[in-house]
Amino acid sequence: MAEEEWKNKTVVTQFILLGFGNGPELDSLLFLMFLSIYVVTITGNIFIIVLTVASRHLHTPMYFFLDNLACLETCYSSIILPRLLLSYLSGDRSISANGCFTQYYFFGCLAAAECYLLAVMSYDRYLVVCKPLHYPSHMNRKLCLQLSAASISGFLSNSTLTFLISNLDFCGPNEIEHFFCDSFPMIKLSYSDTHMAGLVTSVVAGVCSLPPFLLTFSSYLYIIATVMRIPPVTGRKKAFSTCSSHLTVVILFYWSILTVYVLPHRNTQTSPNKVFSVFHTILTPLFNPLIYSLRNKEVKEALQKQTRKLMAFRGSLSV
Repeated sequence: MAEEEWKNKTVVTQFILLGFGNGPELDSLLFLMFLSIYVVTITGNIFIIVLTVASRHLHTPMYFFLDNLACLETCYSSIILPRLLLSYLSGDRSISANGCFTQYYFFGCLAAAECYLLAVMSYDRYLVVCKPLHYPSHMNRKLCLQLSAASISGFLSNSTLTFLISNLDFCGPNEIEHFFCDSFPMIKLSYSDTHMAGLVTSVVAGVCSLPPFLLTFSSYLYIIATVMRIPPVTGRKKAFSTCSSHLTVVILFYWSILTVYVLPHRNTQTSPNKVFSVFHTILTPLFNPLIYSLRNKEVKEALQKQTRKLMAFRGSLSV
């Protein structure tokens, strides 16, 4: 009875996200920076979705998966950045325990889904470069939907881990050394036996990142081997251009994920991990629309075509 009463008195009901430091000047600067990033991220990803839907010649498997990625990145950013912006605007960095677990759940689900979706996109590039004659029959509408559904199944992967973390005892410090609710910083605060939670974290991280990473790596090995057998230099350049944008996104995403979740988690590494987390949670969603639009000839042509249509429509209204 006494032990139960002690737990009721000391249980943590909210956490404090320490973010990137304190100070009104720094907070104002970070608020403006993250607000700009969020606006550009949402605008860029929605722009890709609208453009690919409006342009018939972009109704291909590659752009179908790109639409999925843009939707995913929009949600990914919206899980973290609005809460971060609110904390800088109000000065209140607290978040309820349930709100923290909810944020982590959706963050983990979306990260897992993106890992699998990037692998699906690499497989699509493999078929385009290595088996171009069989591509239309292999990558049909049914397979596209199945692969897209398989990547979304990543939403199921984080349920067990979130359940375990939410059932740990948090009876002391409640300051999370991060700008969002992540597994390792939360586990570090618990007074419970965290061995099982740590083990499940490693298993879930391995299942969600290692198979898609290996599939992506294998796909690009085959792509490089195939491209190197193309005699003309111009042919090689054209083949590499079809997958260079995706490869850039993959390198940014997996580099930051592996840096954060593979390195030993010690107190001295908290700040570097926080910085690396910015890449896969904030910068990757920002770079995706820029990379796919600025480095993609088809997207540029579609944008020019839609711009001409819009100008012609406005001209007809003014007559």
